Amino acid sequence: MPASDSPGAPTARWDHSLNALVLIVEDEPEIADIVAAYLAREGLRTLRAQDGLGALALHRSARPDLVLLDVQMPGMDGWTVLNTLRQRGDTPVIMLTALDQDLDKLTALRMGADDYVVKPFNPAEVAARVRAVLRRTLNAPRPSAPEILRVGSLVIDPEHHAVHVEGDGYSHELLLTLTEYKLLHCMALAPMRIFSRSELMHACLPESEALERTVDSHVSKLRRKLDDVGLANVPASVRGVGYRLVADH
Repeated sequence: MPASDSPGAPTARWDHSLNALVLIVEDEPEIADIVAAYLAREGLRTLRAQDGLGALALHRSARPDLVLLDVQMPGMDGWTVLNTLRQRGDTPVIMLTALDQDLDKLTALRMGADDYVVKPFNPAEVAARVRAVLRRTLNAPRPSAPEILRVGSLVIDPEHHAVHVEGDGYSHELLLTLTEYKLLHCMALAPMRIFSRSELMHACLPESEALERTVDSHVSKLRRKLDDVGLANVPASVRGVGYRLVADH
């Protein structure tokens, strides 16, 4: 009888990191070629981007399982890309950089990077780190995706921190700051409820030392962006109390 069928034998665990998709964000083609070759040896698929904007576009369309992200790129740098990725969700990110400073490593980890590799690096080590992160993230049980919220023409996707305004034959994506998104999402959970400035402050800016009137500034900017796509007076002001997403009609 095969060992796997014997009583008490451990059950083989499928490695979901096999054939995973890795987005390589690197402006030096030679480095990208080498890394891609080593990842291919590990059974991984790859996509490439040479700048930050291209990386964010590919991340949204292809939904890679991991991003290898260079820090020093022309235009949008790796820190900005990492910040945007973390606003969208929890795709694993390994930073590639020539900066060998403890402060940079701490910055990467505090911003949500999963690992950090300093150039010049051994590509075999990079491939091993990629597999290690993928095993940890893809084999782990994943929580169910949060439900998409719909309030009138507003569509809020909490998993990707994306907001669209939809109508007959059109869909506009709103480019919101993280605070603006948090404010909108908080009010969308109870669109008829009136939220005080204090409630919104604690829900959306819990570590901030700003005054409550800072909420007014963020709501004002959010309202202008919604007004630009045809949603006037959203969120609605309730004099002397605060705000709510949907006004009385």
